[in-house]
Amino acid sequence: MNAPEKLTVRIKLPSASGKLEEFRLSAPRDFGMAGRKAFNRVAFAAAHVVSDPLALENPWLDAAVDWEATIAYRRYLWSLGLGVAEAMDTAQRGMGLDWPSSLELIKKTLDAARDVPGAFVASGAGTDHLSSHKEFSVQEIISAYEAQCASIEKLGGRIILMASRALAACAKSPEDYARVYERILSQVKEPVIIHWLGEMFDPALAGYWGSSDHDVAMATALEVRHHHSVRRDHETDHVGDRTHRAGRGAEAFRAGRDLARSGIAFVVIRGRKTHRGEIRVCEHPSRHRS
Repeated sequence: MNAPEKLTVRIKLPSASGKLEEFRLSAPRDFGMAGRKAFNRVAFAAAHVVSDPLALENPWLDAAVDWEATIAYRRYLWSLGLGVAEAMDTAQRGMGLDWPSSLELIKKTLDAARDVPGAFVASGAGTDHLSSHKEFSVQEIISAYEAQCASIEKLGGRIILMASRALAACAKSPEDYARVYERILSQVKEPVIIHWLGEMFDPALAGYWGSSDHDVAMATALEVRHHHSVRRDHETDHVGDRTHRAGRGAEAFRAGRDLARSGIAFVVIRGRKTHRGEIRVCEHPSRHRS
């Protein structure tokens, strides 16, 4: 399991026997800079933040972010041709990074992107500023989504509509989800990505879209999406090296349903301008952890 002997970077790791054993690290791979060839897809990196190891804050209570290193990492991702999905769960959103800190992160990333030709950023808007110890009405959740979307759009950003724990807690039917999403999608300025995590990643999102049956839940998600597609050519989903190009009906439903059963994040792009109603299903980064 160890890397070749010529590498000298070593760390101590606990073994199955309970003892510390030396492990030799592999050299980092060089992926190179992005090519110049045009491509009709954007691959997003849901980037982590870099913590400040010297900060005096309690990391469980306050966000101690090394902003310089965090933005430098985003510049590196752009150099590889990747877009940045900012302030998502992989950036410790809701797990140390609260909404004010998330908005500051979004602002700094958008500012940096203006200096990088072709840099693409979409940022997470949710309801995580609402208390987790109180139940809210559907209208209050709509207002919470509106507030975060407005804050991001005021900075010139584009929206990733994150799943809401508060909505999962208060929704009584698929109609409640449709009401929330249709209200938000009717107001946004740019195409929106809808991000849905299954309960295997976040148990608080169990029964999202109003059903514990993923077939039924997917049908609700697709129905909301169809209502807000201005123009639509095809639906596409990607998992590993398999690409399924489905039509407008049952094939798209089956593809999305099967992927949702696997706990994969469901992404919908609202059709407008050059983004023409593409459905993308992206494997969540945690599934790649070794």
